[in-house]
Amino acid sequence: MQLKIMPKKKRLPAGRVALILFLCQMISALEVPLDPKLLEDLVQPPTITQQSPKDYIIDPRENIVIQCEAKGKPPPSFSWTRNGTHFDIDKDPLVTMKPGSGTLTINIMSEGKAETYEGVYQCTARNERGAAISNNIVVRPSRSPLWTKEKLEPITLRNGQSLVLPCRPPLGLPPPIIFWMDNSFQRLPQSERVSQGLNGDLYFSNVLPEDTREDYICYARFNHTQTIQQKQPISVKVISVDELNDTIAANLSDTEFYSAKPNRERPPTFLTPEGNTSNKEELRGNVLSLECIAEGLPTPVIYWIKEDGTLPTNRTFYRNFKKTLQIIQVSEADSGNYQCIAKNALGAIHHTISVTVKAAPYWILAPQNLVLSPGEDGSLICRANGNPKPRISWLSNGVPIEIAPDDPSRKIDGDTIIFSNVQERSSAVYQCNASNEYGYLLANAFVNVLAEPPRILTSANTLYQVIANRPALLDCAFFGSPLPTIEWFKGAKGSALRDDIYVLHENGTLEIPVAQKDSTGTYTCVARNKLGMAKNEVHLEIKDPTRIIKQPEYAVVQRGSTVSFECKVKHDHTLTLTITWLKDNGELPSDGRFTVDKDHLEVADVRDSDGGAYTCVANTTLDMVSASAVLSVVAPTPTPAPIYDVPNPPFDLELTDQLDKSVQLSWTPGDDNNNPIIKFIIEYEDAMHEAGLWHHQTEVPGMQTTAQLKLSPYVNYSFRVMAVNSLGRSLPSEPSEQYLTKAAEPDTNPMAVEGLGSEPDNLVITWKPLNGFESNGPGLQYKVSWRQKDGDDEWASVVVANVSKYIVSGTPTFVPYLIKVQALNDVGFAPEPAVVMGHSGEDLPMVAPGNVHVNVVNSTLAEVNWDPVPLKSIRGHLQGYRIYYWKAQEGSLKRNRRHIEKKILTFQGNKTHGMLPGLEPFSHYALNVRVVNGKGEGPASPDRVFNTPEGVPSAPSSLKIINPTLDSLTLEWDPPSRPNGILTEYTLKYQPINSTHELGPLVDLKIPANKTRWTLKNLNFSTRYKFYFYAQTAAGSGSQITEEAVTTVDEAGILPPDVGAGKAMASRQVDIATQGWFIGLMCAVALLILILLIVCFIRRNKGGKYPVKEKEDAHADPEIQPMKEDDGTFGEYRSLESDAEDHKPLKKGSRTPSDRTVKKEDSDDSLVDYGEGVNGQFNEDGSFIGQYSGKKEKEPAEGNESSEAPSPVNAMNSFV
Repeated sequence: MQLKIMPKKKRLPAGRVALILFLCQMISALEVPLDPKLLEDLVQPPTITQQSPKDYIIDPRENIVIQCEAKGKPPPSFSWTRNGTHFDIDKDPLVTMKPGSGTLTINIMSEGKAETYEGVYQCTARNERGAAISNNIVVRPSRSPLWTKEKLEPITLRNGQSLVLPCRPPLGLPPPIIFWMDNSFQRLPQSERVSQGLNGDLYFSNVLPEDTREDYICYARFNHTQTIQQKQPISVKVISVDELNDTIAANLSDTEFYSAKPNRERPPTFLTPEGNTSNKEELRGNVLSLECIAEGLPTPVIYWIKEDGTLPTNRTFYRNFKKTLQIIQVSEADSGNYQCIAKNALGAIHHTISVTVKAAPYWILAPQNLVLSPGEDGSLICRANGNPKPRISWLSNGVPIEIAPDDPSRKIDGDTIIFSNVQERSSAVYQCNASNEYGYLLANAFVNVLAEPPRILTSANTLYQVIANRPALLDCAFFGSPLPTIEWFKGAKGSALRDDIYVLHENGTLEIPVAQKDSTGTYTCVARNKLGMAKNEVHLEIKDPTRIIKQPEYAVVQRGSTVSFECKVKHDHTLTLTITWLKDNGELPSDGRFTVDKDHLEVADVRDSDGGAYTCVANTTLDMVSASAVLSVVAPTPTPAPIYDVPNPPFDLELTDQLDKSVQLSWTPGDDNNNPIIKFIIEYEDAMHEAGLWHHQTEVPGMQTTAQLKLSPYVNYSFRVMAVNSLGRSLPSEPSEQYLTKAAEPDTNPMAVEGLGSEPDNLVITWKPLNGFESNGPGLQYKVSWRQKDGDDEWASVVVANVSKYIVSGTPTFVPYLIKVQALNDVGFAPEPAVVMGHSGEDLPMVAPGNVHVNVVNSTLAEVNWDPVPLKSIRGHLQGYRIYYWKAQEGSLKRNRRHIEKKILTFQGNKTHGMLPGLEPFSHYALNVRVVNGKGEGPASPDRVFNTPEGVPSAPSSLKIINPTLDSLTLEWDPPSRPNGILTEYTLKYQPINSTHELGPLVDLKIPANKTRWTLKNLNFSTRYKFYFYAQTAAGSGSQITEEAVTTVDEAGILPPDVGAGKAMASRQVDIATQGWFIGLMCAVALLILILLIVCFIRRNKGGKYPVKEKEDAHADPEIQPMKEDDGTFGEYRSLESDAEDHKPLKKGSRTPSDRTVKKEDSDDSLVDYGEGVNGQFNEDGSFIGQYSGKKEKEPAEGNESSEAPSPVNAMNSFV
């Protein structure tokens, strides 16, 4: 059955009147479709949507923007008039119109003046259905003129007199805001005695001496241009009676007597307004401001009354210390006589202000857009009021209707246009203008004649949710021309809607006055007119109401204790519940003592101020309920000194709401021992799988004594609770009763599933088994499934016991497999497991790398290249390639391979080349390449041989200097240990070193490669030589070895003490201390030393050396220089050595070995060793530097340092 909207009105109960008034507003809105999709399709006359204000004051420093926006279908075009005539914007380069809009922008910032564009502007928006016009927009630039210059005389007056400081600001547009300040830009203090009037003047009811100042400055702030103008400062001086008497006495003779009398108190008189009466006119809706400022001594007080009436309480305000009365939103009813009364101790005075409220036009009923179908009737009504009564005039498409094209379907009757039998050509935009001397109103309303089939604007499948036993309103906003009729159906089969249950409104809304659970369902709205039909389905759900099943209870608590309010709420589980707590109908104090947790409010450390009404408000998206309780705070009773300790254990554990995977645990807290419980810790025991072992379950706040616990299947639970405060944890409670949860299929599958082969023909599948807690039931097993990744085979499966490995045999070698392991128990299977990829077992590679070739880069580096082995032949995970290489003799490669030391280099990944570093030059090498997988190495490639080119040789293995004579030295050496090629020759370079460490000319000598001994002749006697010796190949010169030696002094072959080690041979030994010639020599030496001391000090900074060589030449006769056999040193050199021991001895091991042999590692000496003071061991004459320089010898690693000047004392000691 269907229910149809009928024109007959139903009698409604009084409680539904407000609802119907609201729906009536919706009905009127249907005349102008607001749905965006609908507006896109419908042809519609223009509608002005945005425009600039009627009185438009602009900033002359910015571009002028005059707004005009309109909508319509098709989109309207725009034009403008200025001062009543067409404004051609195309002829003015400074004026542009925004595309798709009528908004004008006048670019006066680049050029032009704002005053040029002053005037009255009006915008017209036009399309094929009509034309809408904007208000007359009066454009005026803002003005902030300066004060006219004036000379202000200082004001001097007597204490107690009244004073008015005029401001008279310049006339600006808009009028400025006035305020008084001093030179420091501080506002002047105002009071009942001193205040600023509405006209900006500063009024003093009476002056005091502290009013004296020279900087009373009036400021005018022009907000529109953000500028402030300043008046010249006004100087005010207030003279007291004593000062006035002193001034008069100074100007009179002693015989005259005059005394200025103190200023007398006086009754009030008005400074403004003047006279006993005045008139005030104000417009309806504005703020009425009435002002009375009085002078007098003492300062008068102002009162206000209204004759024959009372002041409106909610709209009346007093400003400026009650000197100004303001009434907002003034109306005609506020007209009348208002009295201000000024009163002080000496009298009172009053002034009557006659107020008249006029009114610019205001709407009583503005014309509304009208949508009609062809042949229908309608009307536009334009009703306005004002004082005086406004005049109503009509326009059609912006043209006065008297001269507009005639339309036989319309008839004008004062403020109403009546339309009858309209046709599509009757579409137009009508303007109603209501005006009087105080302003005007302009409204656009279109008549749009349309022939449209029904459309339903309410969204399809809209869901309405309503609380049970409350009204339900189902919308069916519709549009059509002619106006469609609306029908409602329930359910797919169109079940009947009876008139006594449902109410249908004219806007299409279906009302169910009392919705019940059986009202839930799908409702269909059908709209029909003669052009068609439309329908829409909506859905209704009825929700359970929210109820407070346990309300907070009245509480009386002692000050300092803790109180808790409980508010348990039951609500529809499909709605979101929010619980809010209020105190005395306001928010809870922002204090950490107030704690809200779910359905509890706890107040700790209660204070007297906490007393009051506490309200629990439960909200859902559809309803709200509340309940309150009162808290009373009383003084605490004396108690003994508290004992602080950890809490006592909780007790009375109880399990409720026992479900398959959850249970509610409740308990009673033990005594907190005067320390609040912070939290409770809940632990569980699984008596089935891990008896006696307690696990952490959860924690709850200290105010909570119940917990909803999540459980796992097939676990025999016991629970215990411990309380915690700031001092520690309580003992555990007694265990709760046991609760065995039902078995269920496993929730998860094994982790870490892998597939790796241990042999070439198997696949080992491993996984991490589930523990007993995760099994969820008895009979835990695993279903292991596998199949080749690239084949079409079905999954092969096997169910195994609770193990962690399964081996699949007979698999091809190294084939990818897809693997999955699924847990199951006696109840069922776990969810489908993830698929992982593995490989069957690896085998050794079958093929060696091919096309191996070697590119010798240099004598120590070679590059090896090869072709990669096909992946199928690798038969496993490619680890890389391995190069075996070794040094071999030509022709004996195969014969001696067992005894050859091979070197190995491995290159990770799929490399096809590698570098062999560290090769020996001039060598014969062989190599092969093998591929490596996880199983091992493949076969070797055929050996490839290559030769490294010659390189430079190493240094000769040793260098000895033997058989020194007066003019010859013999050198012996061993060839280089690493010739790195064929030796072509040796190069010997040598040069003498004189006593000043200067190097002599360098002699270069080539020696055949087959020699290992060479004698140098024609050398200088008793001379030190330095030798540089190295071998050569075709590749170049090798490292050099160096050595030093000294030719002998005489034929006996005696060596200086720093050259030889071991025994020194002497021809004879004489005690020179008893010789007479020695005593004479010492005297000569002493004289010589004195001279040398002088020279030494002069040449000290020049690095001069003691001429040891000259001294030795002077005493070269061996007969007078006997040797001392016990230490193996010559007498003169012994004394030098003993001197060195007393001062700065040589370091151990610094001398050259007696056999003159220099090892290879000592062959890196260079000429820098013989430079001045740089790690040197010998002077140029062969003597030790350490003994003559007086400088301690440095380690070889130390840097270059210059030697000190030789010490004459050391030289002297050498002869003693």
